[in-house]
Amino acid sequence: MARSFLLFFVLLLLPPALLRAAALEPDFSQLAAGESGLAVEVVDGDTLLLQSGTEIRLVGIQAPKLPLGRRGFAAWPLAEEAKQALEAMALGHELTLYYGGRKKDRYGRMLAHLVRADGLWIQGALLEGGMARVYSFRDNRSLIGDMLARERSARLATRGIWAHPYYAVRTPEEAAYHVGSFQLVEGRVVDSAIVKRRGYINFGEDWKSDFTIAIQPKDRKQFGAGGADILAYKGRIVRVRGWIKSYNGAMIEATHPEQIEVFE
Repeated sequence: MARSFLLFFVLLLLPPALLRAAALEPDFSQLAAGESGLAVEVVDGDTLLLQSGTEIRLVGIQAPKLPLGRRGFAAWPLAEEAKQALEAMALGHELTLYYGGRKKDRYGRMLAHLVRADGLWIQGALLEGGMARVYSFRDNRSLIGDMLARERSARLATRGIWAHPYYAVRTPEEAAYHVGSFQLVEGRVVDSAIVKRRGYINFGEDWKSDFTIAIQPKDRKQFGAGGADILAYKGRIVRVRGWIKSYNGAMIEATHPEQIEVFE
């Protein structure tokens, strides 16, 4: 009965058309195929275990977090629902791992895309159901364009987390109230500059207090290679994602161009 309920729940989140889209795209032939195994336990909305004992952190996404034994940590809204969605999609299914970057995290978990035997891409389905956000790193950027498109579809339809204010896209003025958290921040760039080889994308006239995107010298090559000239962001409306810290106002460090979406 519980299993049937979970399947019904996830089908409500993911209409058949979305499931078909997740099954048909993208092309995984560009990635390195790894082991296949039966999913036997789901830890949270983006982590699971195979029968072999392999623990997998679904690369490229961040689902709402559960405490998982951390003292003083409150579950994020819809964390249990995200876990249930992953259980409905993955438990009891044979999954194949695909790698597009670094294979392990510091906890020894495999960083992989997961594809079911019937072709369902787990990350894509979670994003389209509004059960996760795109969460990329400089050394793991494969399929980010596909994932951003699926996230955007869910956000426009206010599915899952996108109907909850906890996950709202913030304005540059709101960013200071969310220091220490992972956020999406959107606004018009007032100015951009390179100072002492470090890139700055400023969203206000006062760079000492307004929201800023910072790009370290070692990461500027990533932006140049991707055709994203830092100075060209001036005057554009952009959305950036990352962990907000406090340094001359609220700031997000961008390590790769996929963190920044340009809209105008």
